[in-house]
Amino acid sequence: MSHSKWIVADADKEKASALSEKLNIDPLIAFLLVSRGIDDELSASSFLYGSDTYTSPYSLKDMDKAVARINRAIDNDEKICVYGDYDCDGVTSTALLFSLLESLGANVAYYIPNRLTEGYGMNMSAIEKIKAQGTDLIVTVDNGISAINEAEYIYSLGMELVVTDHHQLGEKMPRAEAVVNPHRPDNDLKFRDFAGVGVAFKLACAVYDGEVDELIEQYADLVAIGTIGDVVPLRDENRSLVKAGLDLINSDSRIGIAALKKAAGADDSVNAVNIAFQLCPRINAAGRMDDAAKAVELLICDDYEDAQFKASQLDVENAHRHTVESNIIESVCEQIAENPSLADDRIIVAAGENYHSGVIGIVASNISSLYGKPVIIFSINDEGEAVGSARSVEGFNIFDAINSCSDLLTHFGGHPLAAGLGIMSNDIDLFRERINAYAADTFPVMPAKTLTLDCKLSPFYLDIDLVDNLTLLEPYGADNSQPVFGLFNMELVSVTPIGDGKHIRFEVTKKGKTLRIVKFQTTAEEFPYSAGEHIDIAVRLSKNYFKGKYYLSIQAADVRRNGIDDNKYFAEKADYELFKLGNKNKTDIYPSREICSVIYRFLKQKGGYTYTLDDLYFELGQSVTYGQLCFTLSAFEDAGLINRGSSITLNNPSGKVDLESTKTLTALKGRI
Repeated sequence: MSHSKWIVADADKEKASALSEKLNIDPLIAFLLVSRGIDDELSASSFLYGSDTYTSPYSLKDMDKAVARINRAIDNDEKICVYGDYDCDGVTSTALLFSLLESLGANVAYYIPNRLTEGYGMNMSAIEKIKAQGTDLIVTVDNGISAINEAEYIYSLGMELVVTDHHQLGEKMPRAEAVVNPHRPDNDLKFRDFAGVGVAFKLACAVYDGEVDELIEQYADLVAIGTIGDVVPLRDENRSLVKAGLDLINSDSRIGIAALKKAAGADDSVNAVNIAFQLCPRINAAGRMDDAAKAVELLICDDYEDAQFKASQLDVENAHRHTVESNIIESVCEQIAENPSLADDRIIVAAGENYHSGVIGIVASNISSLYGKPVIIFSINDEGEAVGSARSVEGFNIFDAINSCSDLLTHFGGHPLAAGLGIMSNDIDLFRERINAYAADTFPVMPAKTLTLDCKLSPFYLDIDLVDNLTLLEPYGADNSQPVFGLFNMELVSVTPIGDGKHIRFEVTKKGKTLRIVKFQTTAEEFPYSAGEHIDIAVRLSKNYFKGKYYLSIQAADVRRNGIDDNKYFAEKADYELFKLGNKNKTDIYPSREICSVIYRFLKQKGGYTYTLDDLYFELGQSVTYGQLCFTLSAFEDAGLINRGSSITLNNPSGKVDLESTKTLTALKGRI
């Protein structure tokens, strides 16, 4: 995992103290609220306890037109098709609106495009199929705002369209009887960051024309799952809807969700984090690996045995997704090991034949986390056509970067942190060159990967009572993340593999207080620390129930050596990157004979090195600069002393090695 810059959040302690007294809450909870910008009694009380008031659905422009057209369709027995999307938000939106319309006696069906063969949003072939089924009115959920040509085609076939969507508006809106979107500037809304399912729920409330509480009792569970799955801010109405939805989910009121919880091995009582990591991936897996309609069928199912079977299918699809994803990640890592220059690029661009296009976005996200830089993964089909998925880091706009190469692409779309694109495979190398040149010009120094710690804590403060107090801040999600606490200068006692070796549990101690901490997705072989070393740990807290008792559960979000100087590391790394682009160096980058000796002796003592370059830099105690380390290793490789791939292995060259005459150091001397 690439090195992250730790930022410890700050807060006005006087405001936090006053808030703690006024609301009679734990001082730490008050501190966390203030650090998140919730710093007065009214906003804090509203956030913690909520008023459960919801804006009128008619605050959204065109809602009256949407309701009128749908009611006319119901009254005249016209056939309505709910056109959804294959992700968690689209699936729950589809299930919600379909169920509501069916309960009102509508002649209604639904359609979700196949991710692998049709892609996102409306398409002409799907519209033709829907028309052939005798449809009169199409109502979109979680898509449609960009379907300009498709909307015209719908009308040319004699159908009509109502659009409900939450994505950003383009220059032109599609032809429709109504376009309901919270981002329309003519809405009468203060809060606009709804997921697609939130907009669908607003439409349901307007069509139902009854008490909002009645529909919350029926559909808040679907709204909660879709809202969490789409990672929209859990503030304002979203927070209230998710809270209400969690109550429904934990009462097992919907057969399909209860079956899915069981298939996922979730506890009887789940929270937003459980939903994000256990339920949403299984719903998404249907669309990624096969057909998202399977997930809709589960959510609208009213027979428990049938629901159990459908939930088990999604569980199998999710397991298959994990396997496929792991295989592609392994393939990409092998490519990088064979060609390390790929990882040296500002943007990692990798491609493989017939990678499963449903998971390459997740793969890109994993590789981005591993290397701390933007990543684009392409899947090439037998005809030489490639589809790609991009993931970026905060601060680097990957959409703009891709747009700079648009003349090479067959299509592209997305936003600053994620995008999709298409290209002919013989243009991938040129694309890699061009997009990295753009990155070098616009971002000579890539934004640092950061991790925000809510505060530093003594290990003595960690207990079940703290976890219980923290539940006041739930549900967690976008714009209200689960708190991360820093434990500093902890002595590592032991490391134990768990979960078939895929994860570890390690024990640390400080001043007589011992803690057991779990780190997921890290094997014992990948963990670069040994017993007796002092480490800093960023942790999240929860509790587990076992044999009638609750136990504290601590999960590591990040681990690092104690005493690291982040500013020194990022300054030296930036200087090295700028030097490669032709700038003059500000820090020492030329490795003296003594520095080369120190590094070589260390590698020889270790018998090579199996961890990352960053780990090596920090294990050397930051005694050499980042540039000196990089150029030393390059010179060692030139001289045949080492081989570099996924790890560093030592060679036994015959005769004396003259590092000064290596290609790397000769060129370096010429520069400085």
